[in-house]
Amino acid sequence: MTGTLPAALVQLRDALAPVRLPLPLPGAEGHRRTARELATQLDDYVLPRLAALDAPLLAVVGGSTGAGKSTLVNSLVGRVVSAPGVIRPTTRAPVLVHHPEDAGWFTSDRILPGLARTTGTSSGPSSLRLVAEPSLPRGLALLDAPDIDSVVEANRLLAAQLLAAADLWLFATSAARYADAVPWDFLHSAARRGAAVAVVLGRVPPAAMRHVPAHLGQLMSQRGLGGSPLFAVPETTTDADGLLPDSAVSPVRRWLAELAADGQRRAAVVRQTLAGAIGELVASAPAVAGAVEEQVDTVLQLRAEADHAWSEAVRSVSVQSADGTLLRGEVLARWQDFVGTGEFFRAMDRRIGWLRDKVTAALTGRPQAADTVKVAVESGLEALLREEGEAAAERAEASWRAHSVGRVLLERSGADLRHPSPDFPAAVARAIRDWQGDVLELVADEGMHKRSRARFLAFGVNGVGVALMIVVFSQTGGLVGAELGVAGGTALLAQRVLEGVFGDDAIRRLSRQAKTLLDDRVEVVMSAELSRYHRVLAEQQVEPEQAQRIRAAVEAVHAQAPDVLERRGLESAPRSALVVPPAPRDREALEAAPAQPAGEAGEAAEGRS
Repeated sequence: MTGTLPAALVQLRDALAPVRLPLPLPGAEGHRRTARELATQLDDYVLPRLAALDAPLLAVVGGSTGAGKSTLVNSLVGRVVSAPGVIRPTTRAPVLVHHPEDAGWFTSDRILPGLARTTGTSSGPSSLRLVAEPSLPRGLALLDAPDIDSVVEANRLLAAQLLAAADLWLFATSAARYADAVPWDFLHSAARRGAAVAVVLGRVPPAAMRHVPAHLGQLMSQRGLGGSPLFAVPETTTDADGLLPDSAVSPVRRWLAELAADGQRRAAVVRQTLAGAIGELVASAPAVAGAVEEQVDTVLQLRAEADHAWSEAVRSVSVQSADGTLLRGEVLARWQDFVGTGEFFRAMDRRIGWLRDKVTAALTGRPQAADTVKVAVESGLEALLREEGEAAAERAEASWRAHSVGRVLLERSGADLRHPSPDFPAAVARAIRDWQGDVLELVADEGMHKRSRARFLAFGVNGVGVALMIVVFSQTGGLVGAELGVAGGTALLAQRVLEGVFGDDAIRRLSRQAKTLLDDRVEVVMSAELSRYHRVLAEQQVEPEQAQRIRAAVEAVHAQAPDVLERRGLESAPRSALVVPPAPRDREALEAAPAQPAGEAGEAAEGRS
């Protein structure tokens, strides 16, 4: 079916069906419902009808609670086939009445595939009860739908689904309730879609026969249904089986029979409703795509806010681990213990060569002192990372809480995103130890291939390693005041130690590599915390590709519909396909109020009086 209208519509159905719109944005519920209804209509009506244009005309009898739908269906058939609901709400299976020779069209799941078929007298609301009736004309089927305004949501949804699967809406209302809002919502939908509609106005008191149908006809004309037939059924008594007098429903029965018998008119009704349904699909689907894009934009915004909070933590650690901030407190004290503070500062004014010799002498054979510097470095870095992690979590959580959707996601997640995860401290400690291992590996690889190998061995891997860490912590020279004299001089000593072992060029390269390794380790730890926010967003299953798929499918339908509609005889049908032939002007016909296009209802009623 590639390159055909059915294939394009299948593509649209497949694009609409998975749409969930999980974020509680304004209008999301309505767009969710629209996506579901469009996909359902494609399955229930549009695709089956396109595949079988010669199938019988399906007229769905719909209306409000107590509008007399079942009574109308039973009276049109001439026997009780659908039990009226005496106690409201009534939950039962919808009833489809068809000619026995048309059974094959309805026993399969050609239409309404989600409803199981049954021929029994009792069945659940998720099934479709089929009734074969020889008196019904071939080519016509009547379906009694649940109340469109039922207090039971399942009934309302099923009623809407059945009406969307109809070739013809036979809408039942009463003289007392024809102006209610709910029926007009459905009639507006029918007018917007260009669906074929006929209205049966029941229980009209004789004194109101002149005015009520005329008023309803005016309302229909004002709302785009001026060409739809309007039947007025007078208020009357029913027989023992609850059937209306034949004279009351004969105009409706005659009109349906003539419509079923006239292949051209019947096909025109199908063309009108099918073309209208396809047009509504094409018109409504882009709004669903827009709703998907709005969800995607919201996810991207929340993601960007969390990313910014944690990237700021990475940046802050990177800055503070290079501006001398760490060369204070315990780190500074342990380094000074390690190198022998007094002797080194006295040597600062003497020859560098002599200083290097003194440094070598000071460091040789002091591995335990180097370990204490490593521990101090580890402790200082750990405190820095944990502090920045706490600040990042607070920033990210606050930014989400300031957003209506973010607040909902925080509540849905059930996780404490205001603070880092319980595993964060252990991950920080492990990352710092791993970085220290990286540094020792760097200096070991470099030192074992130098001509100054003996001097490197004299310092020891740990001694050279901690000296490199000290240099890394003072790369940007951000120290001021007293700190410049103490910590700055300490960093210079560390640099002199490394120059004595590796040379100037090597120390610059090694310090850059060590700093990069530290930044990478920090980013991994912070990214693990950031991933908690990403997981919350991923759990919403917002798929950016959905919008693109919907728009592509709409374009495909646009490309195929004009050509295929014309080729297969699906061009828009004129409203005249539903116009009722002139009725006889006898007294019985007057009382039964034979139908005419709604726009002419007022004049016709007055002329016949």
